[in-house]
Amino acid sequence: MKASDVREALYSVADPDKVKILSGFFKTGKGGYGEGDVFIGVKVPQNRAIAKEAIDLPLEEVQKLIDDPIHEARVCGFLILVLRFERARKDPAERERIVAFYLENARKANNWDLVDLSAPKILGEWLKDKDRGLLYRLAESDSLWEQRIAIVSTWSIIRGGDLDDTYALARKLMDHPHDLIRKAVGWMLRETGKKDRDRLIGFLEEYATSLSRTSLRYAIEHFPPDMRLRFMTMK
Repeated sequence: MKASDVREALYSVADPDKVKILSGFFKTGKGGYGEGDVFIGVKVPQNRAIAKEAIDLPLEEVQKLIDDPIHEARVCGFLILVLRFERARKDPAERERIVAFYLENARKANNWDLVDLSAPKILGEWLKDKDRGLLYRLAESDSLWEQRIAIVSTWSIIRGGDLDDTYALARKLMDHPHDLIRKAVGWMLRETGKKDRDRLIGFLEEYATSLSRTSLRYAIEHFPPDMRLRFMTMK
């Protein structure tokens, strides 16, 4: 199988009626964060099924998908990496190779869905038992997508019960001007609350006035109404 076969499979299930909806949802218009991105109308479950069929695609062919101007082709490329990484549970060398390849292409995960479907399952999982300095370097990148990768990767680490890096990265990124980072920070803070509500409350008591309203609103989404009101009125 080659990248061209994957593209053909994607076009075979594409729904042109969905293109306008997806283009608006992912802000592909002038000035949007996805400006110029091209959709053909493939649902993620359909894409995932194609990725499973293409799991053994050589990395040089995966590269062609990640370089493709079609959004769903890039989705498929990153999904293949996720599937390959998950399959290589007992092969650290293969996992390291996939992580290196992923990092080389991190800036090409150039919309929030590409980041969110790949970063926690590849980089987050890889770093569970390793030094996480890489996440802080990504957070300091000039790339919006690498910055989002930094914070969203902690989702897998949170699930393992380690919340420290999420809070540290949230402090680092709390002044970020872009809504996609503000949403990601709030989302990950909300996830920490599922593990330790008291710690999240303590963090918000200290930083609610510094967080953006977007981050704060996401972080307290699962709080009782009276507590949500209390934190929002701190802004």
